[in-house]
Amino acid sequence: MKQIALDIGLAPEPTLDDYLPGRNAEALQHLRLWAESATRSPVPTYMWGPPGAGKTHLLRGARAALLACGAAVGWLDADGPPQRGFQDDWDAVLMDDVDRYSAEQQHTAFNWFVNAVAPASGRPRAVLAAGALPPADLSLRDDLRTRLAWGHVFELHMLPESECRAVLRRAADARGLFLSDDVMDYVLGRFSRDLGSLVELLDHLDRYALQTQRGVTIPLIKSMLQNE
Repeated sequence: MKQIALDIGLAPEPTLDDYLPGRNAEALQHLRLWAESATRSPVPTYMWGPPGAGKTHLLRGARAALLACGAAVGWLDADGPPQRGFQDDWDAVLMDDVDRYSAEQQHTAFNWFVNAVAPASGRPRAVLAAGALPPADLSLRDDLRTRLAWGHVFELHMLPESECRAVLRRAADARGLFLSDDVMDYVLGRFSRDLGSLVELLDHLDRYALQTQRGVTIPLIKSMLQNE
């Protein structure tokens, strides 16, 4: 009988503190100041870069920082519901994966943007967004694309291998997984090095190790891939 993996050992919600910036230190510092400010600037911030550069991590980290301060936050991503009305009690609006927005999601994003930066109430809200491309290259409706380009724009870069190893090690430690140097070499040599894919791989390894009651080794990884 196949064992059912328990939802334990998974990493906590990303934070700004556990983001390893590499060449993205300027963007991280900007978000720290933005999230900690009691009077956040209505000038929007847009981050772009390849998969695995940490866009979603930074967005979720910023959201966690805002919620910890008691702020109300609107969140829109490409995999969520396409339509949701703007809420007057929001203090900030966060939009992820804007390059993948459907036509309905673009309509929602534009509505949120307008209500955030030029509200009828006179209380502007902060806007933070992220996508895979610079604003000028986004295949979005013109009025949304130009607004994303209006404020602060940061390009995010992938981590070098040495720092990627550090992130992978820290993510494994957060799950209670021990990764030997051989396992680290095997993972980084055979799988995509973008951090999103590596963290997803760790989640699969965590569950499979629980199911099989084994430590994480190269034979375990091969066995997991053969059984998927």
